[in-house]
Amino acid sequence: MPDLLHLSAVTPTHLPHAAPTTLTLSPGECLALTGPNGAGKSSLLRIATGRERPATGEALFDGSPVHEDDPAARARIATVMDAPAFYPDLTVREHLMFVALAHALGDEAPGTVERILEEHHLTAQADALPSTLSSGQGQQLLLASAFTRPHDLLVLDEPEQRLDAAARDELAGRLDAHKKHGTAILMATHDHALAAAVADRVLEVGGV
Repeated sequence: MPDLLHLSAVTPTHLPHAAPTTLTLSPGECLALTGPNGAGKSSLLRIATGRERPATGEALFDGSPVHEDDPAARARIATVMDAPAFYPDLTVREHLMFVALAHALGDEAPGTVERILEEHHLTAQADALPSTLSSGQGQQLLLASAFTRPHDLLVLDEPEQRLDAAARDELAGRLDAHKKHGTAILMATHDHALAAAVADRVLEVGGV
């Protein structure tokens, strides 16, 4: 199966002496990046999505150089990265509806949003503002936003953070289901159980 994502001998700009990283990812496959904080995992995720230019090497998405401002790539790559970024004046439901409509779900948007709210245990908080959510609920909203929109590639930076054990198990099951539907998943994680449950391959990041 052709590679959907290919990082070829890339190094982050702030880690010029790090060992170059080469990785490939095919549809329906999950690759987990592990390693200590500061090793460059998040930078590799940003390179994979075109948010950061590598100091060396290149990043290809579906055979073409990936750029964050490329509409074709943006339409096919969903991310959970960096600090939470919510629309402060929109309720949880309105936030997800905005995401759904922005990605052309059309008439399917209301039903999709209600399903996602239920799956992420946010139905009771649907009319609340993001600022009122607990840290775990906020993480669920981040994940819900990514799962609401269509995607061929999921790029996740420590998706397990702020989730309790039960929610992490549900996340593993959800990611596995997306894999079976052909989604490629690149994630950085400190949760070895999550990596073991979902990842087809694990890449340790941090060599020099």
